[in-house]
Parts: sequence; structure tokens; C-alpha cells
Amino acid sequence: MGSVSSEESFDQISEQLESYNLSADVSESESSSGFSCRRFDRGGSSSLTSSPPAGSEFVDGASFKARLPVMLPVVGGRHVVIPTTKAEVPEADMSEIELMKERFAKLLLGEDMSGGGKGVCTALAISNAITNLSASVFGELWKLEPLSPQRKLMWRREMDWLLCVSDSIVELKPSLQEFPGGGTFEVMVARPRSDLYVNLPALKKLDAMLLSILDSFHDSEFCYADRGVVISDNDGIEAFPSSSTSEWPSIRQEEKWWLPFPKVPPSGLSEDSRKRLQQCRDCTHQILKAAMAINSNVLAEMEIPNAYLKSLPKTNHQSTLLWK
Repeated sequence: MGSVSSEESFDQISEQLESYNLSADVSESESSSGFSCRRFDRGGSSSLTSSPPAGSEFVDGASFKARLPVMLPVVGGRHVVIPTTKAEVPEADMSEIELMKERFAKLLLGEDMSGGGKGVCTALAISNAITNLSASVFGELWKLEPLSPQRKLMWRREMDWLLCVSDSIVELKPSLQEFPGGGTFEVMVARPRSDLYVNLPALKKLDAMLLSILDSFHDSEFCYADRGVVISDNDGIEAFPSSSTSEWPSIRQEEKWWLPFPKVPPSGLSEDSRKRLQQCRDCTHQILKAAMAINSNVLAEMEIPNAYLKSLPKTNHQSTLLWK
């Protein structure tokens, strides 16, 4: 058999490595000396070990032109192939990741994106972020109708981001643990802070109740129309006056000219619809009272620094000047 050139031997080894069975068992002797793979050439079969190859199949100075897949021996006699390319991330996930990075960077810098060290404390930054998020989602909600799926997803997703910080707000509590052979010893265990452990689940439940109330208005007997818009239906043509007219039922409605105008059937709402609206009103009022009670309890338990008390104005005149 004639001599084999370096390129032909490289092609043979490449084909053998690509056709290598990843689930092949590796014996103890093979694993101790490196890794082995089966090679077929024209005359028969032989083994290729980690020892330096000799003979006409390898020429000094020859280099591989292509990058071979790297296979590492692991427990169980199997091999792991390390991919040369990274898995592609969908564009939607990338945009969400970038948005999350922006939100957390703003919290870490205390809303001072310039990095000049003039930011606020982390607690105030989180409070402002929740307030701004609430204004973005519910600020233009003037109708009794369900939230759009995009706004609901935005609210839940970003609230989860902001509230995940509370997982790290813990307090150490002593706890007793037992030895396997008998006896006990005292250790300090990290637990969620008591006020967060009690109030945060309650606030999440109140939030879910509010969203469920809005979702219940998906099929209502009334609708809304912008003021100054003419609506034509089977009952005839009805014009809703704009804010420039002076024929409003009350001064309060004149002041809130931006609110949409509710439109009910000519015969009015049914009895069931009236009862449902009254129940929603009472339930919303109870949710508001519960949220205000939680807020009052938290403020009552909060420790006020003496430096803040000293900075308060001592007289009414000073407070008036400070307010102005």
C-alpha cells in the first residue's frame, strides 16, 4: 500500500471523528491513558491513543485546517460535545432583558443615570418606580372595562421585577437544629422581614381583586363615547356635547371635560346590572380601606430619624416659607 499524504489522513480522521458514537463505553484502561477513538483505513482497523502518532500517516509540520469538535470524558463513559456557536435568543426575549437591565440600573443608581452620585436611596427609588409604573398602566383608564393584555402583562412583569428586591430584605432569627446523633445547637436563620411577610401578600391579593373587578366589565350594558361625538344607531342619532357648551348637568362634569361620556340603553340599566355595579363599588371601597390601613400601620411602625425631625420647621411661618 502506497504512502498516504497528510491531507488524505486528515480527511479520514475527520470522517471518523464525526461518525464517532457518543454513547460508546470507555473502559478503565482507556480512560486512564486519555481517550481513544476507532479509525478505519483501507487495510483494516487500529486504535488511536493519546500517545504521539508515528508513521507515514502523520507528517511533521502538518496542521489541521478545520476546527474539530472538542469531546471531554465524563462520568458514566459518555462524552460531551461543546458547541462552537451560541444558541440564538429570540428578539422578544432580548428586548425584555434589555428593559429589565435598564430598570435595575436605574434602581442601583438611585435614578441618577449620569452616575454622579446624586441619586436617592434604594427604597425611594423603588417607591418612585412603582408610582410611575402605576401611572403608566392606570393613568389613562377612564372607563369601566378590562385592561388590555399588553398593559396587564406590563404591570405584572415589571411589578415582579421591582418586588423581587424584597426577597433579599431578611432578618436573622435564632433557630434550634438537631444533630443526627442527638443534641441540639442554635443557629441564626434568615427569614423575610415580618412587615413584608404580612403586608406584601395582602397587597398582592388586593391588586388581583382590582384586576378581576375590571375584567368583569367585559360584557356590560353601557358603553362610552367621547364628548362632542355624534353617534348613530338603531335608536336614532344622539349627539354628546363637547366641553365648550354650557349645557352640562353639573359643574363637576364641566371641570372633568376629558372624561368619556357614558351611554346607557333608553330604558336604563337592568336590575341585575345595577346590583353588580353596586357590588363592584362596595368591593372597591373595601379594597381602598384595606390598602390605606396597611399604609397607616407601616408608617406608624416606621422609625423616624432624629436628623429628619430636627430639619422640620419649628414655627408655622417657617413651614409656610418652606412650602412656598
